[in-house]
Amino acid sequence: QVQLVESGGGSVQAGGSLSLSCVASGDISMFNRYCMGWFRQAPGSEREGVASFYMGLGSTKYADSVNGRFIISRDYDKKTLYLQMNSLKPEDSAMYYCAALPFSYDDLCDPKMRPTYWGQGTQVTVSS
Repeated sequence: QVQLVESGGGSVQAGGSLSLSCVASGDISMFNRYCMGWFRQAPGSEREGVASFYMGLGSTKYADSVNGRFIISRDYDKKTLYLQMNSLKPEDSAMYYCAALPFSYDDLCDPKMRPTYWGQGTQVTVSS
């Protein structure tokens, strides 16, 4: 089993920034083949993929809604995934989840992936 623990959510005014972190632990093998990502879900909406990161090669992909504003990164040795969110908008308000898909491939790692493991989520609220 793999555990994912997010932190860093909170409240901010529109135009502001927030940073999220996700630490992976547990039975992790071949971490270089993990596809990790961030998803979000607002009340009454479906969960959507925001960004993905292929841990071995460092490839990143973003949803159109956040491209140019959010940055996904990782600290491989600390098994930590980050999401820097800039120029936040009220429509970015949601519960944000960290997710992981083991034994993936670079070309299959994108925000539309179907993760095996999920974190518990952290709330992000952006006020206008």
